[in-house]
Amino acid sequence: MGKAKRKSRQTKLIIPPTLLDPLDSLQHLLERFDNKGVIIGGVAASLLGQPRLTVDLDAIILLSIDDLPKLIEAATKEGMIARIEDAEAFARKNRVLLLQHESSGINIDISLGILPFEYEMVERGQEIPLGEMCVRLPTPEDLIIMKAIAHRSKDLEDIKAVAASHPNLDKGRIRYWVEQFAVALEMPYLWNEIEKLF
Repeated sequence: MGKAKRKSRQTKLIIPPTLLDPLDSLQHLLERFDNKGVIIGGVAASLLGQPRLTVDLDAIILLSIDDLPKLIEAATKEGMIARIEDAEAFARKNRVLLLQHESSGINIDISLGILPFEYEMVERGQEIPLGEMCVRLPTPEDLIIMKAIAHRSKDLEDIKAVAASHPNLDKGRIRYWVEQFAVALEMPYLWNEIEKLF
């Protein structure tokens, strides 16, 4: 029991205090939709890899664009408001709802998942304790796959950190999906580049 409490306090320090309230709101929003989503981005990278600076929140939720009005209404009840004019129209076109946690001013991006990989990622999602709450995150493998696709320098650093923290990764799963996306993105070198980061 003592170990669990110590781990919980240490985990809480990984996330900047300014993000805790908006993160709690975002997690409650996912719960309103039967946890058909996961929190991604810098928070997931910090919890599954190495703590790093992040100033906003990102999530993927498995919802149709026809459900956007319900999502916006539920987000409002959790203290999140649209941060651009006509956010619903933008989300229908780009499949990303741009929100802001009203009391903290933290930006929150919610992507509407549609790809087979995104469905698998959400289905395989895991709950990670964070202070007095639990947040729903992708598995380390699925976060690495997402980071490989995004492919910015900070994403590559995140991959190294997640791989270092999880030595028993299912590399077969990572390779399969990275190679699938490499074909779609016309980036044939992608797997060879990512494999070097393990």
